Amino acid sequence: MEYLIPFFTVFCLTCVAIKVFNPIAQRVGLVDLPNERKLHVGAIPLIGGISIYCSVLLVSSLFIEQSQILNLYLISAALILFLGVLDDKYDLSVRIRMAAQVITASILIFGAGLYLTSFGYILHFFEFKLGYVGVVITILAVIGAINAFNMVDGIDGLAGMLSLVTFSSLAFLFYWAGNSWFMLPLLFIGAILGYLLFNLRWPFGSLQKIFMGDAGSMLIGLTVVWMLVIGTQPNISVFSPVTALYLIAIPLMDMTAIMYRRVKKGMSPFKPDRDHLHHIFERAGYTRKQTLIRISIASTVLASVGVAGQLYQVPEVIMFFSFLIIFACYNWALSNVWKILTWVRKD
Repeated sequence: MEYLIPFFTVFCLTCVAIKVFNPIAQRVGLVDLPNERKLHVGAIPLIGGISIYCSVLLVSSLFIEQSQILNLYLISAALILFLGVLDDKYDLSVRIRMAAQVITASILIFGAGLYLTSFGYILHFFEFKLGYVGVVITILAVIGAINAFNMVDGIDGLAGMLSLVTFSSLAFLFYWAGNSWFMLPLLFIGAILGYLLFNLRWPFGSLQKIFMGDAGSMLIGLTVVWMLVIGTQPNISVFSPVTALYLIAIPLMDMTAIMYRRVKKGMSPFKPDRDHLHHIFERAGYTRKQTLIRISIASTVLASVGVAGQLYQVPEVIMFFSFLIIFACYNWALSNVWKILTWVRKD
């Protein structure tokens, strides 16, 4: 029960922050306008990420024990949030975004001295240790997670729902292990629920719609990957590295598959298009609500498999190759989606 106080506090503060930042965003032009890729109606304030960060920052200072790692995270999160706001406002180039993300990752890694040191026993016979190469791998992981959640933010509620699945899994695993870091994902759950109240406008349809913006999706991506890095540290060992793949399965697979398809077509892997998983669902005839529900369920199932594998100590080699099979099936299905739909409709 004691954890309900910070949970509801961060939820309420997020709602208040949204109401406060809304008119400011309208005044300074921090809004999302419809175009050929963005099919919403009207100018939507891009304040979800700012509101989430401000509420988490305040509540974490009250309910989480202060430490160098937490402070470094909050500083890095502020930097990535600022980058996202600039990107929302001015549409920054890929080079600028990548450089800023590398700097942010470096602050966390070298400041806290934490990075991925091992891939675990994914080859069964020995531990796949990374040594100092783990620093580079961690930087790439930070960039990958930030962009994975950024890319998946394409329809109302999707980035929020997928991040809820991930943060809920993280909070559970940290709590199960008796580690106090479970409070940070718990705060994000409360803050994201406050955001979704306005983004989905359910059950209050009269609320002003807002978007998370690149600021929000980048903030979530950074937070998720940093919690994954902390959870896989040898001295903490809340979960194995392979479990992390399941916790962010949908954003990770969607990003990897679509970047592969873009490169295969001779395009830049960062060139925006409408070939993401949610776009394919929509073109297949599903409404946005149906798409949101189906992708969220798939994410929940995969995260649950990862959590169950961790709790029941399923060998990492089995979990790893199972994930590779799932990803191969996912990529094949998306590459042949129209053939599959044709077969289904004929039946």
